[in-house]
Amino acid sequence: MRFVLFAALGLTCALPAFAADLPTKPVRLGLCAACHGENGMAQMPGAPNLAGQRLDYLRKALREYRDGMRNVPLMRTAIGPLNDAELDQLARWYSAQTPQPPAAAHP
Repeated sequence: MRFVLFAALGLTCALPAFAADLPTKPVRLGLCAACHGENGMAQMPGAPNLAGQRLDYLRKALREYRDGMRNVPLMRTAIGPLNDAELDQLARWYSAQTPQPPAAAHP
């Protein structure tokens, strides 16, 4: 019984630490969410899922789209006005999301 109490107390104390690791929702998420979903699961055919992607990959990719190193006009238009801090917030948000299995198709 004592073990259960200590385990419960340990989990209770650890929960705020886990919550502190979750990024806050970016202010500029709306335009990204239109294609990639708010939680990183694509809403449009052809748009990649971003949930759970590596943070360093997302940071680099977003900067490359913004700066024209990746020639995708839609992405450049969407994130062109964002600064490095805003791109970092988006990268942190999407990398922290948990990928979900695709929804089953309805016959």
